[in-house]
Amino acid sequence: MSLRTVFAVSLIAVAWAALSRAQDSKITTNLGAGVSVPLNPTASLAGVNANAVVGVGYNIDRHNSIIGQFMWAGLPPNHDAFGPIQAVAGRRDINGHANLFTLTGNYRYRIQGKVWGAYLIGGGGWYYRYAKLSREVDVGQGIVCGPSWEFWGYGCVSGTVSQDQTLISTGSSAFGGNVGAGFTIRITDDGYKFYVEARYHYAPTRNIATTLIPITLGFAW
Repeated sequence: MSLRTVFAVSLIAVAWAALSRAQDSKITTNLGAGVSVPLNPTASLAGVNANAVVGVGYNIDRHNSIIGQFMWAGLPPNHDAFGPIQAVAGRRDINGHANLFTLTGNYRYRIQGKVWGAYLIGGGGWYYRYAKLSREVDVGQGIVCGPSWEFWGYGCVSGTVSQDQTLISTGSSAFGGNVGAGFTIRITDDGYKFYVEARYHYAPTRNIATTLIPITLGFAW
């Protein structure tokens, strides 16, 4: 199943759940977007960017819920991710992009008052980081390896970049986890809420671990 298919299915699930919300108070959904802040080691190579998340789940009772979520977060490479590669290639116009896609199952504990609420959330699942250079880069002999090469998927042997590698894109998936907290403001009497959330994500993706904190604003039902 492609990532676009997963995202489309997630949106359909949220739409269906929102329409069913009035008939079944056990259904919970969320839709949000915000800013993702990378942490080291990811922060040494990628900067701040946008994120988006959709989720659908089941309210066990007024406090406990199980939620499945799909999240996308941009990981725009910074100068440190390109510098050594541009130097080896002998040209400054090499650039690229990177993205993180996650599909997780999460447990949420919530306390909700008449207007204000708060919750803790955490879980784990599939994390996939995809990075692509704007053009192929041939690797010669004796190139010192480092995080900037590993981020793009080049292998390292005895401290140098493995020879005979010509890469333009790479993907790495791993099982990862997350934990965070959020605050809610009830908008309507039937349970529609605005929420603000910060969550720490970690996944041991190949070569460079993926670590970031998405700060998300959105609506939950």
